[in-house]
This record gives sequence, structure tokens and C-alpha cells, in this order.
Amino acid sequence: MKLEKIEKGFVLKHNGKVLINHTIDSPAFFIGKGIETIKTYRGNFDITDEIEERIPLYVSEINNNQISFSYEKESAILLVIRFCLKNDKDIVLEIENKQKYYNRFWIRVNSDSDEKVWGCGEQMSYFNLKGRKFPLWTSEPGVGRDKSTEITFLSDKYNKAGGDYYNTNYPQPTFLSSYHYALHIDTSAYCEFNFKNGDYHELEVWEIPNSIEIYSDDTFLDLVEKLSLRFGRQPKLPEWIYNGIILGLKGGEENSFSRLENAIQHNIPVSGLWCEDWAGIRETSFGKRLFWNWEWSKKRYPNLDKKIQELRNKNIRFLAYVSPYLCEDGDLFKIAKQKGLFALNNNEEVALVDFGEFYCGVLDFTKNDTRKWFKEEILKKNLLNLGISGWMADFGEYLPTEDIFLANGVDARLMHNAWPTLWASVNREAVQESGLEGDVIFFMRSGFTGSQQYCPLLWAGDQCVDFSRHDGLNTVICGALSSGLLGNAYHHSDIGGYTSLFGLRRTKEVFERWIDMAAFTPVMRTHEGNRPDENFQFDQDETTLKHMGRMVRIYKHLVPYLKTLVDEAFNKGYPVQRPLFLYFENDINTYDIQDQYLYGKDLLVAPVHKQGVSEWKVYLPAGTTWIDVWNNQQIQGGQYITVPAPIGKPPVFYRKGSYWTDLFKQIADIE
Repeated sequence: MKLEKIEKGFVLKHNGKVLINHTIDSPAFFIGKGIETIKTYRGNFDITDEIEERIPLYVSEINNNQISFSYEKESAILLVIRFCLKNDKDIVLEIENKQKYYNRFWIRVNSDSDEKVWGCGEQMSYFNLKGRKFPLWTSEPGVGRDKSTEITFLSDKYNKAGGDYYNTNYPQPTFLSSYHYALHIDTSAYCEFNFKNGDYHELEVWEIPNSIEIYSDDTFLDLVEKLSLRFGRQPKLPEWIYNGIILGLKGGEENSFSRLENAIQHNIPVSGLWCEDWAGIRETSFGKRLFWNWEWSKKRYPNLDKKIQELRNKNIRFLAYVSPYLCEDGDLFKIAKQKGLFALNNNEEVALVDFGEFYCGVLDFTKNDTRKWFKEEILKKNLLNLGISGWMADFGEYLPTEDIFLANGVDARLMHNAWPTLWASVNREAVQESGLEGDVIFFMRSGFTGSQQYCPLLWAGDQCVDFSRHDGLNTVICGALSSGLLGNAYHHSDIGGYTSLFGLRRTKEVFERWIDMAAFTPVMRTHEGNRPDENFQFDQDETTLKHMGRMVRIYKHLVPYLKTLVDEAFNKGYPVQRPLFLYFENDINTYDIQDQYLYGKDLLVAPVHKQGVSEWKVYLPAGTTWIDVWNNQQIQGGQYITVPAPIGKPPVFYRKGSYWTDLFKQIADIE
């Protein structure tokens, strides 16, 4: 990185290439004033902005690496930026706002038509972000997420919940460039990263940010490793995870445990039983939801304490569910209210949020007493002391921005994006303080900058139970790849999807194709969905039970290999599921591929994500000979091929000469 003074301005160069070029005629930095309107409805946000001022900044003074900006020559200083070189590859732009009146900031970063851009948190629709704009605001991702589809239209019409390609539970103001640099803005404010222009990226922030960090390295792998150090790494997966699949069942004690036993009788290796209804069920028009009062429902699971111990004796763990909210008709709400643990509204009453036919209080995790109480009374006493080994730590995206006040005094518009990281930290601290890290795991869908150091496992949120382009099976691959570049090493999804609305029903085919993919991910876990009785379940069909057992055995067979990937994640921050370009930088064809991934360095996986097909088109990267795991055929890389792809044999290839050749050769023989 090199900062150079030029006539009428300055440039910042990376490997001789201009990243930032600021002159009077072509400014890169702007500040301004805006008035936003943020309307929320059940985790979906309608956000608009009225810009009152947008000022291109004038370079008033350059003093070594410190640049002062004003409106025009000899006018008052508006902004000071210190360009702090950390080494020859990395730089931090420390920003000092001299005029608190301004609340908008823009920076333009040079680009060209050949550049590829990835990142911005967990993006579900597009891996390469070039050519599109991405608002960065944690929210519900939407149902359908495609304005041209009927399900999105109906979701918008009835629930304001259709979403769009950019909606995500996990945004982050960070991107990576194909020119071997990454840029991160240190802010929790609403952002828009606009990659539409062919000549520059325009990054907008709804505050004057603290700093802008730019990292670079010689290879993409080195850059990913550097970013994982910046944002934090996860502990290794617990050993019990590798024992098989986590079955998600929510039918009460008799139903859930009898179905688990049926799976075991069908020779399905099971590592865990996940009963999200452990605290009770609430029926809504959306489907079977949960009673958000995070304590053991003895009515629904009368013998849960004994059952958990019986499972442990079989080397199977029990997992539960929590969220950072408490329903107002639950006992824990009354206790938390009496203790003053909730965020408040203008009337100094508990700020209630609509979660869809029921209301909850927002636990104020900016308050130490709230954090301590939730850890001690809920996570430790109600879950860990019961013998629960993991849980879905759901939500985190719903913090409203109006009529809510937090103990730390920070505006909710700035805390909204930060909330998932706060939520993750509460869960992680409870596990650590109990001395159970490495044995207990929780998984989250929400995230933001820094949640990497707290959340040990991502899940992809609520997909539709189908093959749809913007909300189906293929989106979880894109989510794993984009989030993995930013330090989230472990990713998984609800096998079969979750959301079933407006006549959409999970089919046997969708479920089995999802299992095929999940066998080549770090964690396998099923979900019944929001309407279990209307959707295909794993135990409805003898052939599906057999199919699931075989694919879980393939997952277990690969555990020795998977453990080396977990070691790499722990030591270097590499994701388990990797974009093809991480190892094939010279093959430009790999830069846009978002429906295939490398499972570690040596396995290439191309899941089938369309209905009614029996063959599949796959790209094999250049420079390597690839071997089909199902028929041992050797194929030279650098080409697209079409291969047979029946259910149970997803396209999977390994590198010729791999250390793991013997292990990979045995996959085809597993029954």
C-alpha cells in the first residue's frame, strides 16, 4: 500500500494499481446529511432516505499521512483522515469527524469491468457482487426473495415479507476483490455497498465511520487467513458432532423419541436429537412455532432429564432452542420485567416487538445485569444444567429503531446491526464460563462484524422447501461461500428447507437432494419445517430412511478428512466449504461459480439443485486431473462436463494424487 500526493489531491495504490483517487475534478470522499425513514414489520424493514446535502470534499492540507478535508479552499475543516500503514500490505484510514452535524459518508474505490467482488456477510443470491447494490442491514431474508415470483408477491401482499436478493440475516460491511485486497468499514450503521458502476465502487455509510481498513496479500488463501484473524476464529467442532446426523423433531416427548428410535432401527447414525419445542409450542397462522419462555416444558417433555441421560448413554446428545426475546405471556417475562432487564420505550415501559401474532420483550444485552441473568438463569440453569449439549440461538435481527432505548445510551439505529454480535457473545460466554467449550455448540443465522469470534457454527436461516433460484437449496451454497471468506469456517442448513407457505410443500426429491449435499458439509441436521404435517419428512418413506442412512455413513466415512479441515479452520481460518478460486486463481472461470464448492482442498462438490434431472453440468478447474468418486473416471480439468447425477450420487470429484485417495475411493462402495 502506498499513499502518493498528486496535483489537486492524492492517490492510494496497491501493487501499483490505484485504489483511491481523490482530486477536485474526481472526488472519492463525500460527506452529507440525510433523514432516514425505517419502518419495521416482523423483522422486515422498509428503509428510505432523503439526502439533504452531499458534499464532495476538498483537500485542504496534506501533512505526511494526514489529510484534512474541507468544503472548499480556506473553509473550515470537516474531516481528517490519517492513513496509517500497518505494513507494506495493510492500511487503516482513521477518520475524525470535525462537524457532528453530518451523518452520511461516501467513499469511491476504483474498479474496472474485469474485477470480481465477494463478501458483504452471508449473501444468498449472488456470490460475485459486481454489478449490483447491497444494502447492509440485518433482517429477515424474505420468503421467495424474487419479485418476479408468486410466492414473493403473496408474501409481500399478506406479510410484507417477500424480501429481495440482498436481504440477509448476516450483513457485514466487508468485501474482497479479485485484485487481492479486502476492504472493511468499521461501523454498525446502515450501509449500502454499490458495485454497479464499472469504474468504481461507491460505499455509503449512515454515519461518519471510525475507520476504513484495507488488507491485501499475495494469494486469496493468505487474505482469507488474515481476515479470519481480524474478525475472530471459531473453536473446533465437538467430537460428538462427527457421530452422525442431528435429527430435528418437535412432536413432544413420545413422538420425538419414538421417531428417533425408528431412525436408529433403520441404521441411521445419529449424533443428536434437536427438539426446538422443548419449551413448548405456539400455534400461529404461519405454522407450529415455539413458546418463547426458555425453560423445560414438563407438559410436552415430562421425562426430559432422564431421556437426556439415556441418550448420552447411547452417545447421542440433546439440543434445544432459545432466542434473545421473551414472550409477554410467559413466566420469565414477568421475572425479567421486575428486574428491569428489558429495553424500554418512550413511556419507560417494556418495548414490545411483534413476532407474528405474539409479542415479546427485547432483553437489553447492553446491560451487564441482563447478560448475567440470561447466562445464569437460562443458558446455564435451564439448558446446560439439564444436560443439553447445544441449541439454535435464533433471531437477533429484530431490534427496532424507533421508540426504544438501551442502557448503553447508543441510538438503536447504530445498535441494530450490532445486536447479532451481542447475542452471539452472550451464548459463547455462557459456554466458556461453564467450562464446556469444545463439547457444547450453538448455531445462529444472524451475524455481523465480530460475530465470528463468538458464534461457533452458522446455519443458513429459513430457506423455502424447494429448488427456487433465490430461496431454495442452491442459496445455502452461496451463503456458505460468501460468509466463509470472512472468517466463518463452519456452515450448515436445514436439510429439506424450512418455509412452507401459499401451497408450497416439501417433496421427497427436495429432501433427498438436500441430504446429498449435506453429507459433504461439516454438520448434518434436519428440520421438520414450519408446517411439519404438510411436508415430507425423512421417516415417511422406507427408501428415504435407507437413503439417509447411506448418506450419513458417507459423511462419517469422511470424518478423518473433515477433521483436518477443522484443524485448518482453527489454525488458519480457512472455511470448510471453499470457493473454487481459492486454489485456482489462474482459472478465471472459477471466479463466478456459486453452486459448486471445494470441500477442503481435495474434494469438489456440485450439488444438484433443480427438479427432475438425472444428469448435471459441472465445471472442473484447470491444472488438475479430477476423479469421479462414483465411477473412478479420470477427467482433465479446465472444462465443463455433464455427468450422471441420480439421487444418492451427487457429482463429487477428488484430485488425482490426493493424500486421501484411498479414503475417497471407498465412498462408492458405502451402502
